[in-house]
Amino acid sequence: MAEHHVRPEGSPPSNGYSHAVAFSGPMVAVSGQVPLDADGRLVGKGDAEAQTRQVYANLATALEAAGSRLADVVKLTVYLTDLDDLAAFRRVRDEHQNAARPPASSLVRVAGLVHPDFLVEIDALAVVGGAV
Repeated sequence: MAEHHVRPEGSPPSNGYSHAVAFSGPMVAVSGQVPLDADGRLVGKGDAEAQTRQVYANLATALEAAGSRLADVVKLTVYLTDLDDLAAFRRVRDEHQNAARPPASSLVRVAGLVHPDFLVEIDALAVVGGAV
């Protein structure tokens, strides 16, 4: 798989994301993952950091089942209900991605998610069969 992280000249500095990632190879799209455990129970009611940890665990599980892994993610879309939770999200995110080669990323503040206790949801695109 070929991959190229792009920071265009004249673009603003990024904080934990690449402006663009060019790549080739088979891909997997992971639906939005929410803070539910394997039994469907909410993890971390009112705790954005605990919810983000569960969401990343769910992402890792889905990616692995599709022949990929968190290190192979090339694009994340993050949905937060409260921007005051951004620091908690970033702490967890930074534990799960390579700071030198972060994926492209979008962050969206939303009025709500499918369940009123969900604070974060993340979907992803990743390459399959080995990354960088």
